Amino acid sequence: MDKLGKERGLISYATLSDYNANMMLATAGGASSVDPSLVRTDDGVFSDRVAHFHIRKIFRPRTYVYMAMWSMIGLGLLFSLLTRDRLEINVLHDRNPQFVTLSDGSIRNGYTVKLLNMIPEPRTIIVTLGGLPGAEMSIVGVDLPADRSFAVQVEPDRLKMLKVFVRLPADQINRQAQTFTFRVEDKVSFESNEYTATFNAPEIAR
Repeated sequence: MDKLGKERGLISYATLSDYNANMMLATAGGASSVDPSLVRTDDGVFSDRVAHFHIRKIFRPRTYVYMAMWSMIGLGLLFSLLTRDRLEINVLHDRNPQFVTLSDGSIRNGYTVKLLNMIPEPRTIIVTLGGLPGAEMSIVGVDLPADRSFAVQVEPDRLKMLKVFVRLPADQINRQAQTFTFRVEDKVSFESNEYTATFNAPEIAR
């Protein structure tokens, strides 16, 4: 407005309440169409009754309440981001078939194990069986004898899927469904996680 040689306030920010108040003033409370003489003095300047936006209107008690609420939400999200698990494991049990009886009488279950490395660095993840005494696992594509623990390389910010078979000798089967855990651990960062899975077996004759 200064550059155009006009008075300030012709174009400005306004709250909805300011706009409504000025419209009521310019229309004599809604009784007529907009009359500029109602908002200007005889000198042509805005009447003192015209509502103008002021920065003080932003900083009201309600504004501080909103700022506090959004700050708490932001801090909560930041805390959640900083303390989230950076190593996750998810396991999907094979459903067809749920188990296979091997030639030596032992029972084998198949699982799809998903390892999620959420840091921008490669790392070695130790996958270990927890519980299920006597059981051992083998990983498809890993040319090592069956064992209860394996070291798996996982690329940065990647999900690695493993096909895992868990075998349990017949003399260790004492019920149709037994729970155990797949535990993953990074020895360098000391991060760990685990997933509780179920080992299925044929119904035991009584």
